[in-house]
Amino acid sequence: MKKTMYALFVLGLSTSMAWADATIPGSMSDATEECLGCHSDDNPGLYQQWGASKHYGANVGCYECHAAKKGDADVLRDGTHDDFVIATIVSPADCARCHDKEVDEFVNSHHSKAGRIMGSLDNLLAEVVEGNNGFVTPAFPEGVSAAAVNGCWQCHGSVIKVDAKTGKLDPATWPNSGIGRVNPDGTEGSCTACHQRHEFSAEQARHPDNCGKCHLGPDHPQKEIYEESKHGIAFRANIGKMNLQSSKWIVGEDYTAAPTCATCHMSATKTQDISHNIGLRIKWNNRPVHSKLAHETDKKWGLKSAEIDADTRRAKMEDVCVACHQDTFVKNFFIQYEALLTLYDEKYATPGEMLYEAASKVLKTDPSYAKFSHPVDFTWFELWHHEGRRARHAASMQAPDYTHWHGTYDLAKNWQSKYIPELRDIIHEYRDSAPAEVAELEKLLDEVLHSDNHKWSINQESDAVKDARNKRQQEFKERYQ
Repeated sequence: MKKTMYALFVLGLSTSMAWADATIPGSMSDATEECLGCHSDDNPGLYQQWGASKHYGANVGCYECHAAKKGDADVLRDGTHDDFVIATIVSPADCARCHDKEVDEFVNSHHSKAGRIMGSLDNLLAEVVEGNNGFVTPAFPEGVSAAAVNGCWQCHGSVIKVDAKTGKLDPATWPNSGIGRVNPDGTEGSCTACHQRHEFSAEQARHPDNCGKCHLGPDHPQKEIYEESKHGIAFRANIGKMNLQSSKWIVGEDYTAAPTCATCHMSATKTQDISHNIGLRIKWNNRPVHSKLAHETDKKWGLKSAEIDADTRRAKMEDVCVACHQDTFVKNFFIQYEALLTLYDEKYATPGEMLYEAASKVLKTDPSYAKFSHPVDFTWFELWHHEGRRARHAASMQAPDYTHWHGTYDLAKNWQSKYIPELRDIIHEYRDSAPAEVAELEKLLDEVLHSDNHKWSINQESDAVKDARNKRQQEFKERYQ
């Protein structure tokens, strides 16, 4: 086989780059032709996917993406693959050879930092509560949890480990297309989390199903929320009108039938270019216990997008909305949404967090206590991490059933039927062994239950409030009898 090195070309495939400024290879490189000599037979699926891609049409092939230099952290142990120096994993740094603007936006976004949550409560659950250290690999001789490897890491991304002895990728960390994957070359992120190799179809990336690998389930069911919403209904009814394959794909010009996830969070409008930083149109980060302004989270993570304040992000999102909706509709929707955020925080998040902190002080006096060994740990976690997130996310995307029955209803039900009884059980159990800590918890619980938000539950509402509610109920019955 003839072995040649091929000079990399600068290829402009971005909608934000002019073709006139790009240098397009006039033919397929000798190096890629040699790659295809084997891979077209050995990996026909990958070969066919690549053959349907824009990369193929622009004469960009295997070697242009996988080329590396000896000594790079992401090459095989001996630095060669049939005498070529290649990297098995194509990282954002590799994609940036051609897509520098897109990569710069992506690596400065929350998506690329998703792997940083690996030390959070979620991973404690996967590593300890759910799992064990039974999965032993060269990179993890003491073992790692298969629950974390197959769950958390596959969405958020793992730190890819290369065996120094064999040069092979450690099976606990590869395969992995987690969007916050930490690559052997040190870069954070995985472009193939959204742009599935080797076709890298824009049509697929624009489809709502593309986000469903990660954005679904009890704690962040955005895909299910979207499907329930009027937006999702309109998409399914009009998918043939969505023009998903369009190179330009500007909402209000190339399609008007419905928005997708990409439409609202990253795709072009008449006044905005496409952006691979999906947080720049989001005012509120609804992931934590308390919703936070998005630019404040960016500042905490050291992202340069922290310079773009939350109100500017809201204006960018409103610009998307007015491509299809009237201005008053848009303004009033956001008023409704933020009213739900306020309700959640005032009624559940703020008092709930204070109660949990007080209960934890009591439990920590018990030497046998460990995090998530008591029912109250799970209850509080699910109140904010599951029900609270569902209510907030659903309100942000106009999904009323998720907002209510999977959100605020579950919040109220589990608050009343689980959280408060569990706190009372703690008070009863530890009254003698931790009197000072119990007294603090008991006092706080009494204050919360007598607050305007919760005094209904101890039948302490005023007669005037009860009478007004009874009057509304009676009027309703008379109207529809």
